Amino acid sequence: MKVIVTGGAGFIGSAVCRLLAGKNGCEVLNLDKLTYAADMRTVGVISGRRNYSFVQEDICNKPSVEKVFENFQPDAVMHLAAESHVDRSIDGPAEFIQTNVVGTFTLLEVARDYFNGLDDVAKRHFRFHHVSTDEVFGTLGNEGLFTEETPYAPNSPYSASKAGADHLVRAWHHTYGLPVIISNSSNNYGPYQFPEKLIPLMILNILRGKKLPVYGNGQNTRNWLHVEDHAEALFTILTKGKLGEKYNVGGCNEVNNLEVVRKIFDTVRALVPETGCKKFDDIVEFVPDRPGHDWRYAIDPTKIRTELGWTPKYSFDTGLLHTVKWYIEHRDWWEPILKNKYSGERLGQRAVK
Repeated sequence: MKVIVTGGAGFIGSAVCRLLAGKNGCEVLNLDKLTYAADMRTVGVISGRRNYSFVQEDICNKPSVEKVFENFQPDAVMHLAAESHVDRSIDGPAEFIQTNVVGTFTLLEVARDYFNGLDDVAKRHFRFHHVSTDEVFGTLGNEGLFTEETPYAPNSPYSASKAGADHLVRAWHHTYGLPVIISNSSNNYGPYQFPEKLIPLMILNILRGKKLPVYGNGQNTRNWLHVEDHAEALFTILTKGKLGEKYNVGGCNEVNNLEVVRKIFDTVRALVPETGCKKFDDIVEFVPDRPGHDWRYAIDPTKIRTELGWTPKYSFDTGLLHTVKWYIEHRDWWEPILKNKYSGERLGQRAVK
């Protein structure tokens, strides 16, 4: 099976590329624009393999993407290329609309033209898997779960752009017959995550003796999913999922943000006792909340578990331990990022008056 992975130098996309490159009979082409959060070191372990290749290209550049399809002749597309940080979408929504909406539209059009040119046998095997987020569903109260039937109610520029992309993918299936599958996942964490996100930022702040900024009162709740579990789920959906269907992917690890930060602090202190601050209350710092901050996300993964047989291997505690150990052991990966790309500053404040 020949698979194009868009955004394959990003956090989740690189995990998918590493997984696919390790499977017999798979050939993967990583198509990535290489924006600020992309890093070719995330695919360094597979860069020399004969079944892996890379093309630097913007998914909005239709002629170039058409050439990639023509040359590679994929059996499937796994679309993960996206701007993904809510705070950055607050500061600059235009780039999110361009990449997540216009880029998805462009990719769909290229895939549709390519699909229409295939013979009947190849058409029966072709898949376009669009990878999305649970944030398109908006926010939950203290009870309830997102299911595949939950109405869309995005509250941030990021989630609105992903919701728009989801709707385009669905429309291209129902209008043009493009064989698509959509998945929506809960918050991911794990190795190689760009340190603007909560878990890596907190780990690195503790290691550097810096304060731990927590939005609002810290009670906003998320459902956490280890990136390696997510990659396995995406492969399962690609190969076993029913065309035209949606699948929610969640790890059933629901934890509020303050408790996440406390668990990170305790885990880092246990592994690196010499870390400067000894007490959590001395290092945590409550800061003004994110504009439009969703209260709670929680996914019901019953469909993917019962119909496709996928289950995560990590609990939140085992996954967090694995993640913290990785960042402790890979200073050579994150120190250049903090020096040259992102120093840990607060984002998403331009909307605050």
